[in-house]
Amino acid sequence: MATPILSDLRSAFPAASITAMCLSPICKLLEKDSSIDELFCFTRPSNKFSRRQEKRDIIAKIQAGNYDVGILLTNSFSSAWWFWQAGIPIRIGYPKHWRRWLLTDSIDFPSEKMHQVNLYKKLLEPLGIPVSSTAPRLYLTEKEVKESKQLLYQRGYKPGKKLIGINPGAAYGSAKCWPLENFRALSEALLKNEEIALVFFGDARTSSLVKKICQGLDERAMNLAGITSLRELSCIIKDCNVLITNDSGPMHVGDALGVPLVSLFGSTDDRLTGPYQQSDSVINKRVSCSPCFKRVCPIDFKCMHEIRVQDVVDAVEKRLNRV
Repeated sequence: MATPILSDLRSAFPAASITAMCLSPICKLLEKDSSIDELFCFTRPSNKFSRRQEKRDIIAKIQAGNYDVGILLTNSFSSAWWFWQAGIPIRIGYPKHWRRWLLTDSIDFPSEKMHQVNLYKKLLEPLGIPVSSTAPRLYLTEKEVKESKQLLYQRGYKPGKKLIGINPGAAYGSAKCWPLENFRALSEALLKNEEIALVFFGDARTSSLVKKICQGLDERAMNLAGITSLRELSCIIKDCNVLITNDSGPMHVGDALGVPLVSLFGSTDDRLTGPYQQSDSVINKRVSCSPCFKRVCPIDFKCMHEIRVQDVVDAVEKRLNRV
């Protein structure tokens, strides 16, 4: 969702040197991005003993860049502290978490609801760049896409089948996830069509969940959970005819790559963090207690239980027919 910032900065300042600073391994998604000159990947220290030195190293690297402007898309105190300590002359950001005094250009948080993409774009206004219509995007090479496809072939994928991607997890918590048994029933329903193949995505934390969903399914269901890098994941998502997903990172990857989506929302608000280019892909029953933004549902999980398997099957068929 932050990638339009890079495009808009490059358009406004074509001769500038632009560095994108991003946590590893997420930073891998920005490789090959033509809008940036440098990618600064950093990691959070693994223990309290290395934390102090890690912070010093990050600040030293920022200082070495001799930057004129620092734009803080994150709202953390630490990121503003690093920019202030590094002596960046112009520091732009939202004044959350008591960090107003660390910013030279403090942007008041909008009172009206706004999509996260546009929240990021508002941070460019002090530089004379108005909120644009630029969409999120990711760059993949033909070589990467071709090589990643081998993962599908190794698992028996036969070219010509309509490939449906399924992402049953979400990083924030179980309240964002459609129930496991629903994904299982959905998979069985979709596989009744002999022309369809399924590919399941997930990280190491959700691999056991995906394994349960896939157990005993037809060989046209391929489980890639926990074995792809972020760029391999992106390449295989790009190959999908449709991606079915909870509110998650892979959903935004699919949207940035122009892959038709079926996006399942319950505890979160698709008007704030839904797919920026495909708002019509969202299934959200908008029950009275939603959005609650809780990690775990404290009551009956009505928001997700009301999304029926047939609702999703119908949405997939609609997307396939549109393709």
